[in-house]
Amino acid sequence: MKKIPIGRSNFKELIEDNFYYIDKTDFISEIIDSSAKVILLPRPRRFGKTLNLSMVNYFFNVKEKSRELFSGLSISNNNEAMSHCNKYPIIYISFKDIKEDNFEKSLRKIYSLIREEFGNHQSSIEKIIDGLKSEDRENYYAIVNREAKQEQYENSFKLLSKLLTVAYGQKCIVLIDEYDTPIQTGFLQGYYEKIVGFFKTFMGAVLKDNDLYIYKAVLTGILRVSKESIFSDLNNIEVYTLLNKEFNNRFGFTENEVKAILEDYNLLEHFEEVDKWYDGYKIGDCTIYNPWSLLSFVNRKEIDVYWANTSSNGIIRTLVENSEDFRSDLKVLLKGESVEKIVNPNITFRDKDFNFKEEMLYSFLFFSGYLKYTQKKFVEGEHICQLAIVNQECRYIFRNIISNWITDSFSNYKLRILLKSLITGDLFTFERIFSEFVRDTLSFHDTAKKNVESVYHAFFLGLLVNLGDYEVISNQEAGYGRVDIILLHKTDKQKLAIVMELKTIDDFMDETKENALISAVEQIKEKEYIALVKKRGYESILSFGVVFDGKRVWVKEVE
Repeated sequence: MKKIPIGRSNFKELIEDNFYYIDKTDFISEIIDSSAKVILLPRPRRFGKTLNLSMVNYFFNVKEKSRELFSGLSISNNNEAMSHCNKYPIIYISFKDIKEDNFEKSLRKIYSLIREEFGNHQSSIEKIIDGLKSEDRENYYAIVNREAKQEQYENSFKLLSKLLTVAYGQKCIVLIDEYDTPIQTGFLQGYYEKIVGFFKTFMGAVLKDNDLYIYKAVLTGILRVSKESIFSDLNNIEVYTLLNKEFNNRFGFTENEVKAILEDYNLLEHFEEVDKWYDGYKIGDCTIYNPWSLLSFVNRKEIDVYWANTSSNGIIRTLVENSEDFRSDLKVLLKGESVEKIVNPNITFRDKDFNFKEEMLYSFLFFSGYLKYTQKKFVEGEHICQLAIVNQECRYIFRNIISNWITDSFSNYKLRILLKSLITGDLFTFERIFSEFVRDTLSFHDTAKKNVESVYHAFFLGLLVNLGDYEVISNQEAGYGRVDIILLHKTDKQKLAIVMELKTIDDFMDETKENALISAVEQIKEKEYIALVKKRGYESILSFGVVFDGKRVWVKEVE
C-alpha cells in the first residue's frame, strides 16, 4: 500500500517516492484557461495550498524535465494544457515562516528569501547580465551582494521577472504561497502599517502593469486581505474565496475522492463517521472534506481531532476576546443551530475599519474554516449567510478551545470595566465589579488565613498593573501615616487622582461593615493622605475606603 503523505508538500517527492496522491492536476488546466492574469486563492490552513503550488511549479518550470511526473494524471489527457509544460521561468516564494515579533526581523527574513530566489536563477541571469541596462545590473548586484536598500527589495521581483524573460525569451509565472502570514503577524505584533507598506509596493511592482514579463501569477493564503491594503489599483487580479464556485474542488477532497481513498485502504465502512467529523466545508456549491484530517485518519486508522492545533489562531483569539456578543452566539452554534451574519470577503486590519466588529469575527471564522454557510444570499452588496459549525472536529474546537478564550476574555472585559469605573470615579460600578472579581478569583483559603488584608492588597495591586498610564503608589508615607494605595495619572494632572484605604472586618471586635467603612474613611481624613496628592499638583481627588469580608466588598467615599 502507498504511504500517506502526512506533512508532505513537495509534489515531485510525492510522485517519485510513490506516496498516495489524489489527482488535483486539473487545477493547472483551470489556471491556464482562466482569463485572470493574477489569481488569489484564499483557503483554510492545511488544505493543500503549498502542495498545489508545488505541483504548478513543477509543471510549468522551464528548468524541470517533469513531464513524466504527470504521466497517468488527469492533465496528461489535455494536449492543450500539456503544451505549457516546462515552458516558463518560475519565480516562487513562500512567506509561511515570516512570523517575527518586529518589523526589522521580518524584513531581514523577507530579504533573505528574495536573495535566495535570485540565487536560484543566478546562472541564467549572469549569461545575459552584460547586455542589461546599467541600472538593472546595479540593482541586481546590490541584491545578490546583500547591499540593496528597502526600495530595491520592494522592486526586486519586477526586476527578476524582467531578467528571466530576457534570459529565457519567455514570460514568467509568479507563485506566492501564504502571502498573508506576514500581514497577520504584523497586526498581532503591532507593525501592521509598516509591513503592509512594504507589501503594497512589493506586490504592486511585480503584479501591476507587468504584462511584458508576467504570463500568470498565483497567490495563496488564508484570508483575502483588502484590495485597498495591498493590491491597490491592481485591476488584473481575480480573487476566488470560499464563496465562489471557481476552483471550488481544487483544495480539499470531494466526497467521491474520500470514498476512493477509504476504499483503497479498506476503511470504507468508516465513511459515515468520517463524514460526520471531517466533512461539511462549502466552497462555492461544492462540499469539501478537510484533507489534513482525512489523511491523518487514514494514516492512524482512528477518529481524532487532528486539525485543532495546527495553528496558533492568534487573530481569531484576539477577535473572540474582544467580542461582547459572541458568548451567546456560541451557545446557539454548539446546539447545532445557525446564526445569520454578514460575511465580508474583504479583510482589513486598519484600526478604523477593523475595530473588532462582529462582521470581522464571523468573516475570519468562516474563511479560516471554523464555520460553514448553510444558506447564503447576496443583498445590496452584502453576503448574508446562515453560519453553522462545520463538523464534529470543529465542534470540539469551539467547545474546548474557543469557549476557553471566551472565559478568559470575559474576565478581561470585566477588568476593563472595573478599571474604567475606578479612574472615572464611578464607585457604584467599581464596588459591584470588584466584588465579582474577589468572589470569582480569590479562593476561600486565600481569604481565611492570617494577614488576610495583605492578600487583598496584593490582589488589588495585581489588577492595577493593567493601568499603564497611571503611577501606582502603595504603602508610602503620606500626611501623618502610610497610605494603602494612591493612583496618579503619569502625564495629565487634570485627571482624577485616587486615594484608597483598604480594611478587613474585625470579627473579634464584632465589627460591622458600616463601622469598618467609617473607620477607613476617618483614617483617610485623620491621616491627611491627600496631602501627598496635592503636593504633586493634583487638584481633582477622589478618596474612599474599601472594606473586605471574606469574598464580599463594600466601598464608601470620603465626604
